[in-house]
Amino acid sequence: MEVKVKKLNSAAILPRRGSAQAAGYDLFACLPEEGEIVLQPGETRRIPLGLALALPEGTFGAVFARSGLATRQGLRPANCVGVVDSDYRGENMVPLHNDSDVPQTIRHADRVAQMVVLPYLPVDFLEVPELDETERGEGGFGSTGR
Repeated sequence: MEVKVKKLNSAAILPRRGSAQAAGYDLFACLPEEGEIVLQPGETRRIPLGLALALPEGTFGAVFARSGLATRQGLRPANCVGVVDSDYRGENMVPLHNDSDVPQTIRHADRVAQMVVLPYLPVDFLEVPELDETERGEGGFGSTGR
């Protein structure tokens, strides 16, 4: 599957996988030369990628944290999982949040998140007076085990 990418900044880096079997494609910060963004503890900032994408119809880009960045630096997408719709043509950005208790610096070309391109099923929601019965029923949080 091909994804068309438009560089909005000549210094932008196209998404790429870290290994042949990686599901996620690394997303790279695109900051002005010598520029950096310092995220203070508890702060969220939008990190530009310098790219616009044309994802295939019937797919979306799921933007996840990079495990190393999250565990070592306490940085994660602010919305936990971002969604890039296939019809969005603006610049992709990652709203990065600093969960740590120290300032964290983002520089140009730092890997700030990862994106997995996934299919989705369009559905129509139909209001009904009752739902089918199941064994679980209305059991919610923690109701199926310890």
